Amino acid sequence: MQPIPLPAPVHYELILQLLERQTMSAVSNDPNLRSQVNQLIITLRKAAVQQKHLEEICQFSSVNIDHRWSINHHQTSSANTPD
Repeated sequence: MQPIPLPAPVHYELILQLLERQTMSAVSNDPNLRSQVNQLIITLRKAAVQQKHLEEICQFSSVNIDHRWSINHHQTSSANTPD
């Protein structure tokens, strides 16, 4: 089985820091927007925890994970082999 591509954990951290440090302060005067940003932060934290859980299941099952840094990941093993 090929490694399962998943976002690198740093992606979650980057988005969370942006939302917590910049977005939240930008909407600090609007309770409705502040609530929406807070819900988004909660959702992203849950997604990060859920991915960590998936990674633990894969590790237990001996399935490799390929943490991706972008969607432009190039397959080098078979993509460049001539026919």
